[in-house]
Amino acid sequence: MIGALETEVLASLRELGEAPARDVRKALEKGGTRVAYTTVATILARLFDKGLVRRRRETCRGGERYVYRPADVEQKYLLNLLKGVVAMFGPAGVVHLNEEIAKLNPSEERDLRRRLGLDRP
Repeated sequence: MIGALETEVLASLRELGEAPARDVRKALEKGGTRVAYTTVATILARLFDKGLVRRRRETCRGGERYVYRPADVEQKYLLNLLKGVVAMFGPAGVVHLNEEIAKLNPSEERDLRRRLGLDRP
């Protein structure tokens, strides 16, 4: 689960594609959200810890900095969603989910398996 400001930071980063914290802060400000650079840097570090962004080090005028980019999180999101279904509904939820998957045509099922990282060899 991510908060409102984390969501805004992630959305700004998606628009930028790849950027250091300073550029993300500027993008937020252009969108009407005023926030300190240190806050943006902290949020990006937390998003990194959650696996929602990737980062690399880059040499800059002041030394080094991180440059962030959004992570491909669709698979992680879907797997967490499935875990939530199991935790919330137990075996009955799993049975229902299997019944719904069985209703998919073969190409839809293959696409779902690919997106979940469950491709059959």
